[in-house]
Amino acid sequence: MENYIIAYDIRDDRRRLKIYKTLKDYAVPVQYSVFECSLRKEEYLMLRYKLEKLIRKDEDSIVFYRQCPRCAERVERLGTSRDPFGDGVFIVTAAED
Repeated sequence: MENYIIAYDIRDDRRRLKIYKTLKDYAVPVQYSVFECSLRKEEYLMLRYKLEKLIRKDEDSIVFYRQCPRCAERVERLGTSRDPFGDGVFIVTAAED
């Protein structure tokens, strides 16, 4: 399993809704147009395939940010942003100068 952050910018409202619904089958929305997920290789390939069929490559953009395990552990969340995979426990650390 690998963790991903997926962000999208879709021009057309109908396409955007289809993209959103497709992503909800695989990932958790954490911001407008931003999802987080943990996927097996097969799931990732299937999701990419489905999304590629939905977008217009000359107008739309979808970006997959793969997170290494160390990076995933270092994610900091502020405000109402919740960890979609966590147990509800938040650890807040002071930022280093």
